[in-house]
Amino acid sequence: MGISRKIKVGYGIGAVGKDMAYALISGFLMYYYNTVLGVSATFIGFLFMGARVFDAFNDPLMGVIVEKTNTKFGKFRPWILIGTILNAIAIVFMFAVPSVLSGKSLLFYISVAYILWGMTYTIMDIPFWSMIPAITQAGKERETISVIGRSCAGIGFALPTALTMVLVPLLGKGNERMGFEIVAFLVAILFVVTSIITVFQVKEKEKVEKVSPSVREMFRALFQNDQALVVVVAIVMFNASLYLTNQLAIYFFKYDIGNSALYGLFGTVGGAAQILSMMCLPLLRKKYGCKTILRGGILTAIAGYTMLFVLGTLNISNLILLCIAAIIIFIGFGLATVLTTIFLADTVDYGEWKHGSRNESVIFSMQTFVVKLASAFSALIAGIGLDMIKLDVNALVQTEETITGLRMIMILIPMAGILVSLFLFMKNYKLDEAMMEKIRKNESDISQK
Repeated sequence: MGISRKIKVGYGIGAVGKDMAYALISGFLMYYYNTVLGVSATFIGFLFMGARVFDAFNDPLMGVIVEKTNTKFGKFRPWILIGTILNAIAIVFMFAVPSVLSGKSLLFYISVAYILWGMTYTIMDIPFWSMIPAITQAGKERETISVIGRSCAGIGFALPTALTMVLVPLLGKGNERMGFEIVAFLVAILFVVTSIITVFQVKEKEKVEKVSPSVREMFRALFQNDQALVVVVAIVMFNASLYLTNQLAIYFFKYDIGNSALYGLFGTVGGAAQILSMMCLPLLRKKYGCKTILRGGILTAIAGYTMLFVLGTLNISNLILLCIAAIIIFIGFGLATVLTTIFLADTVDYGEWKHGSRNESVIFSMQTFVVKLASAFSALIAGIGLDMIKLDVNALVQTEETITGLRMIMILIPMAGILVSLFLFMKNYKLDEAMMEKIRKNESDISQK
């Protein structure tokens, strides 16, 4: 029968709001704490890493909690609503830092706020993506909802990227601190509204009740799923590379290009290219396999990175060329992002076929787990790196050594990480189209008995 338009729209709208909130934090929180509040970049790096590692190891537990939830509204939607409201509150508190705080009290405040943000984001994020295998069947249906979810998430991510550094001075009337506070409040409100729409629009398919497995059984099933672990490792390395670039892009445009507002245009052009590439995936799938498309996408991103590094090395700040580099990079990222979601969803079917247990929430809790772990590594590298290259946030002009170091951390290290992730994935992931067809046929045979 396929997925109804109501579910497609509801899921897509939720993805927009969710990634608007995430983009604000991943793209601007380090900059806000470092340049606006004056907190050491190294401290921020260790804070982000410590909080993400602590939070990441709680994610599988949240997956277990979701898996064991059984209400008349399903097991996913209650947690999406609860997590969104709590996370929206945390977002406001992270940017509405009282001006009277300084020194240790300031460090304590931002640390607690950031840890609470991560914990509440987990409550919402795990059930959101866990719904994919629960509301779809493997194959075209699942690819469709994955494309919709990731494409709309791309739109959500692009909006704060494009508008934040334009809105902050306008809404704050020249006061960056006030501007960020207002932007955070607006994003939090939109986040809650879009999640409410998802909760009322997207309903799980009715399933036959089965005995809920124990926590030990669920974790054993998770770690026995070798293909899920392959995807997890690839996601860690891929996202760590992506986030490292994202963390430092605002610094690159402010201190290397000389205009932080251009970051918005760069992100807008790149975001549009990313969304377009996601939407084109079904067309590419008519001719190519998922692994082939993944290889092409990552190599495309590498080509864009190379162009960006050459432009920086030659001191070429032509906006058109920078936007072309953005298009090439984000086309690759768009394809890879959707595909990793499809790959992870397929491992749920693989786990049921091999071990007799689906455990959608536990498997997808690993996605949140590894994304946060990747974010932790990238934040630590970015924080320490900014201090190592001696970037002076109070100086508009940096030394040539500092700018060269910034380009290396933002571009060369991510390139290496992306290539390694591609190599490991292509070597170890075995769920090609033929294998998934075999699994689908087995599920069909069982359902007919």
